[in-house]
Amino acid sequence: KQWYQRRVRVQGTVTPKCTDKLTYMDFIRFLLAEEDKSHPTAIEYWFRVMDLDGDGYISLYELEYFYQAQLEKMRLLGVEECSILDCICQALDLVRPREDTKITLSDVKKCKQPSQFFNIFLNIQKFLDHELRDPFSNKDGETPLTDWEKYAAREYDDLIADEEYNKQYEYEDDFEDEEEERMVMGQLAKSAVETYTK
Repeated sequence: KQWYQRRVRVQGTVTPKCTDKLTYMDFIRFLLAEEDKSHPTAIEYWFRVMDLDGDGYISLYELEYFYQAQLEKMRLLGVEECSILDCICQALDLVRPREDTKITLSDVKKCKQPSQFFNIFLNIQKFLDHELRDPFSNKDGETPLTDWEKYAAREYDDLIADEEYNKQYEYEDDFEDEEEERMVMGQLAKSAVETYTK
């Protein structure tokens, strides 16, 4: 967890003034990069995260380093573990780097499935979801959804479900006047901000 927090700062680069807090803009960059790893900016973001020594290459050592964290998650999920050798071979087959032992940013950008490459080493749940999907689920003639479109559709479905739930339990306005309501809501907001910033 600690390495992840350090590496995710400022579009995947480690800064000298790294703190334990993620700014709103850092969070937005992270969310966009996480949900659509095939976007060119996201590819650059995750490449910098995985290039631990900053030499412009993702080495076999770095692939192994990140895969170790995924092995721990597989054990926790009770999922059959894939060997490190199999996953590195799969990653190299996906990317097809010019050099067998180094992956460049250019190699990843040319890859047809960069999100799958990054998910092998950074998000085992998304990797497994992709591996276990029904290959025939895409209907003929339909353009498959991008990762971002899938994320937006899930969030939209959650929003609609929340609205339906809230309609069932409409809250009644217990305030005598608008001034009292503003005061109470302001105190609640202030309390939430103080709790969040601690």
